[in-house]
Amino acid sequence: MKQLSTVLNGVLLIAVIILFVLHFKSTGTDKNTSAADGQSAGGEFFPVAYINTDSLLLHYTFAKEVNEQLMSKEEASRADFNEKARVFQQDAVEFQRKVQNNGFLSMERAQKEQQRLAKAEQDLAQLNQTLTNELMREQEKLNRQLRDTLINYLEEYNKQKPYKVILSNTLGDNVLYGAAGVDITNEIVEVLNARHAASKK
Repeated sequence: MKQLSTVLNGVLLIAVIILFVLHFKSTGTDKNTSAADGQSAGGEFFPVAYINTDSLLLHYTFAKEVNEQLMSKEEASRADFNEKARVFQQDAVEFQRKVQNNGFLSMERAQKEQQRLAKAEQDLAQLNQTLTNELMREQEKLNRQLRDTLINYLEEYNKQKPYKVILSNTLGDNVLYGAAGVDITNEIVEVLNARHAASKK
């Protein structure tokens, strides 16, 4: 999986380099290129931009709400599971104490209690798996919602500023160098937050 990611990053890097070469080749060797506002001297926008995903997730209000919602569900699930695990642990300790002190009236009673505890342990493992799966599904759903809000806005955004490519840059993996104005993270976060706030009114 890591190897595939490395290959994809390499292909992406080559594509970005080709785009830059084509862009600068078409504009000639004009030295009067201003990158401060993401435009060339001719007033054309750069064909490539990127969004720092880490920064977006850190500052986008909806992303923070999604994260808090997920953490809240995870804490509730963990508390429920931990309570059931605590009860099981107490029952298991009590069973051991009775066995050591000959506290059961018959061997049959001891075996039934042992079977009950084995079933309870199995149920606990099943509950843990169920809760984990539910959280994973919830995380996927929330991540999809978050991605959809971003993609939908970028399609609208790109009608005014037609970039050929908008990259996602996570931990600096995809963009090794970006001129000023090519990082559009703050602009995107600002508008997404404004839209999110408006949607809650």
